[in-house]
Amino acid sequence: MTAPAYRYALALGGNRRTRRGNPTATLRAALHALADAGIVVDSVSPILPTPAMGPAGRGFANAAALVTTPLTPPALLTVLKGIERAFGRRPGRRWGARALDLDILLWSGGSWPPRPARAAPGRLQVPHIGLPHRLFVLDPLVRIAPHWTLPGTRRTIRQYHARARA
Repeated sequence: MTAPAYRYALALGGNRRTRRGNPTATLRAALHALADAGIVVDSVSPILPTPAMGPAGRGFANAAALVTTPLTPPALLTVLKGIERAFGRRPGRRWGARALDLDILLWSGGSWPPRPARAAPGRLQVPHIGLPHRLFVLDPLVRIAPHWTLPGTRRTIRQYHARARA
């Protein structure tokens, strides 16, 4: 019996130079690191320049990827955090500069934690809590998953993108 395969939408971002190069090169290298970790990268948006929010300083490079893996959301998050550390990510202030940021946006299994449970503040929550309002996430995601519907809603990524742009 094989493990189920889950589909995820991930956000990739960064605005600091790493030993892999500028932020765009870092995101490309991160996609290879995902594949090296056994995560199948199905599709990737273009890498888009994005203005910084808050105290981050310089602008970001942002992208989205659709991936397939048998990992549950907590197990995938552990892998993503390991990749971030390998790329030089260190804990820091919220909205600050970072070498690499990898976030789980959506999961084919619906919501995490499973309803009716709710995530405690600062804990893993899928769909990502900021997804419906963040153009730096929606701009790349709408290019590869426009019809993905958020759990518990009838709204698609395309609709959230249009609302955020309005």
